[in-house]
Amino acid sequence: MYSLYIISIIFLSISYFFSKEKTIKALKTAWKKFSKILPTYLKLLIILSFVLLISDDIIIQYLGGNSTLLGLIMGLITGSITMMPGFIAYPLSGILLEKGVSYMVIAAFITTLMMVGVITYPVEKEYMGKKATIVRNISSFIIAAVIAIAAGLLYGEVL
Repeated sequence: MYSLYIISIIFLSISYFFSKEKTIKALKTAWKKFSKILPTYLKLLIILSFVLLISDDIIIQYLGGNSTLLGLIMGLITGSITMMPGFIAYPLSGILLEKGVSYMVIAAFITTLMMVGVITYPVEKEYMGKKATIVRNISSFIIAAVIAIAAGLLYGEVL
């Protein structure tokens, strides 16, 4: 992470060396855009903080049930409203698998986790518009359901 800061400082210094005025203008523009998105981003961070209180055990409890259809629906819903980075989500899927959660439910959970953004809706709406955000989330949800069902068919969990 520090290397990114160092690289940014180096390039900013080079830019300042070649054109002081353009660099200062770019920094002012960046600050204006950052201050515009900051309130929405802070709301997102607050919501995310509450979602992170959900533990692995609670997720396993709701996803690991015996009903395939209920597990699929819970996987789709839980993944849609949860937000975590991939480097946490993929090992979590391994833990879910060890705890007896089916491949179809894991596929539903992980796919919606990566594709559907209920928590990121305010930020997406601001940049993409309300209609585009809703269409993207609904289509991603449907695609995730198809992927999960395909995984269930592939692993013999459906039919």
